Amino acid sequence: MHHLIDRRLNGKNKSAVNRERFLKRFKTQIRDAVARSVKDRSITDIERGEKVSIPVRDVNEPTLGHAAGGVWERVFPGNKEYLRGDQISRPESGGGGGSGGSGQGGGGEDDFVFDLSREEFLNFFFDELELPNLIKRQLTQTITFKSVRAGFTSDGTPTNIHVLRSLRSALGRRIALSAEPMRELNEAQEDLDQLLETRGEHDPVVKAALEKIHLLKARVAAIPFIDPFDLKYSNRTRIPMPTTQAVMFCVMDVSGSMDENKKDIAKRFFILLYLFLTRIYEKIEVVFIRHHTQAYEVNEDEFFHARDTGGTVVSSALKLTRQIIEARYPSSDWNIYVAQASDGDNWDSDSPQCRELLVNTLLPLLQYYAYVEITEGEPQNLWYEYEMVAQTHKEFAMRRIRDASEIWPVFRDLFRKHPEKAVA
Repeated sequence: MHHLIDRRLNGKNKSAVNRERFLKRFKTQIRDAVARSVKDRSITDIERGEKVSIPVRDVNEPTLGHAAGGVWERVFPGNKEYLRGDQISRPESGGGGGSGGSGQGGGGEDDFVFDLSREEFLNFFFDELELPNLIKRQLTQTITFKSVRAGFTSDGTPTNIHVLRSLRSALGRRIALSAEPMRELNEAQEDLDQLLETRGEHDPVVKAALEKIHLLKARVAAIPFIDPFDLKYSNRTRIPMPTTQAVMFCVMDVSGSMDENKKDIAKRFFILLYLFLTRIYEKIEVVFIRHHTQAYEVNEDEFFHARDTGGTVVSSALKLTRQIIEARYPSSDWNIYVAQASDGDNWDSDSPQCRELLVNTLLPLLQYYAYVEITEGEPQNLWYEYEMVAQTHKEFAMRRIRDASEIWPVFRDLFRKHPEKAVA
């Protein structure tokens, strides 16, 4: 039996394996600390690490101690306050005035503070989140392999022999091995010609020269035409290919009713969503759509930084989403998701049309639709139309965000795991 000891160091001579055990053991406390830290930092700065603190009581090791238990009867000399037979309440734990108090009088212990790396922070940040309703396909676990060409190798099966490469290798080998014998053969032939000018064919020296030439010719002839070393085989390797694919449509309202504060909240929500998707899922595409009276497919930079504005026709974005799905993302091959952020302000005649588009054309193709309404006051007309959709379609979810502090709770609520819906 072999025992492997992990002695990797993780900065300042700290063992990586011990750090992993610590993070696993105090997972709940660290996750709570990460959630608290999110409230004090910008969503756009979410990728950096974090210094988190855990109350020292949560990391203290259990110990066994000897204490005065039971009922004690004591009489202290010079006591002017109590008489024999008086009962004194037992002091609370930690309240005996020692240096290990809970912070009263400056004698408390500081919280345990340590640094989480970027990778560790994001692992805890997105823990227990997923894309809902991945029923048809599994993104992270179901993988197939595709065979692709990968050059040539010296080992293989006869059916994969590459004739041209093998003959080229054999020719190079014969040239290399015969170079020295051919040089000696040419020199011996020249020497024989010179000897024959002065001596006869039966001269011992001439016979020796002829014998040498015969041996050199036999040496050259002994070089095989092809050798097992020359054989080259076409090589193929297997690369992992995800059997499923997913696409997320990010739809953001940039109309005039969306002031800069609302647009900033929407951008932060989508930054969080984009970071979550690209980190958790290896194979996923993101389509960015901005809309006012008209909808446009834009790239990532334009989606987060462009400053166009106008009226509001939400149905234009839904129609464009449908067109892109039909052109590039057939529902039989793709898990399709849509996340929409708006203030809910829309033309009265357009909101019912949005509901019809969702129910009749979009939702049958989607795995999940998340609608986020950013408004401080009462819900707008689009919210009431979407409420009717949510009552009849479980794959449709809607939430409200009133200020920036609600971005993370709403995001986590929309994309939290539902173990009861998991499919084996």
